[in-house]
Amino acid sequence: MKRLRVTHTTGFRYRGEASASYNEARMLPETREGQTVLSAHIDTRPSAPQYDYRDYWGTRVTAFEVLSPHGELTLTASSLIEVAPVAHDACVMSWAELSELRESSVEAVEQLPQSRRTAPPEELVDLARDAVASTSSPCSAAELICERVGEAMNYVQGVTKVDDTAAEAWAARRGVCQDIVHVTLGALRAVGIPARYVSGYLHPKPDAAIGEVVVGESHAWVEYYCGSWRGWDPTNLIEVGDRHVYVGHGRDYDDIAPIRGVYAGAEAADTFVKVEIAREA
Repeated sequence: MKRLRVTHTTGFRYRGEASASYNEARMLPETREGQTVLSAHIDTRPSAPQYDYRDYWGTRVTAFEVLSPHGELTLTASSLIEVAPVAHDACVMSWAELSELRESSVEAVEQLPQSRRTAPPEELVDLARDAVASTSSPCSAAELICERVGEAMNYVQGVTKVDDTAAEAWAARRGVCQDIVHVTLGALRAVGIPARYVSGYLHPKPDAAIGEVVVGESHAWVEYYCGSWRGWDPTNLIEVGDRHVYVGHGRDYDDIAPIRGVYAGAEAADTFVKVEIAREA
């Protein structure tokens, strides 16, 4: 088990002055199997009243509004979490059993249809079908799909936009973790494996010393369903473990964006992001 402290700072610098802004943040981790949240809170500048609620997918949302003029809005999410790898039983489920299970689980059924962001091109569907033909169970097929997508895609920052689709990222074979996850989701869903987009954090340095502060990442990975939800990180070609911190999940990025909102008074805004992670135990 590891104890991680995550500090995620993000916000907007307006070109002018915003007279008001209304915002939702999905930046605080959640206690679940393999993860215990010891503390978590968000500070805003300018200071603003906050209220928390759970969205449809169960993600914690911090909502707030700033009603005084401001040229910059800064959010700092500070969290202390204990994380440990989650052990899964060996998968012996057949495709027929998966079909029966997913039809009886609302949670699984809702993660099977493609969205605008995940709809796969035919070449990607062929990759997924080939993985199914090469394996004997849904779980082994899902892991092989994650591996093949991750191996085919190159992690490159700045070559895609936040609203790009899986088809666009696959055509370029490049993108950031968001793009690679959308491509993976499209492939998994194309062969009947429910899969969801997970947002969180990744400690990028496995051998970091206790107390060492490193530049971390706001990260994304997939969870696929084969009797239970199993996490896989196609960007890094690893199972989700004790370097991953879960925040929430949805059908794609649109359901789980870390910050979104509207503002009035300014022409445009520039976004800034910084994540720092330190291992404390």
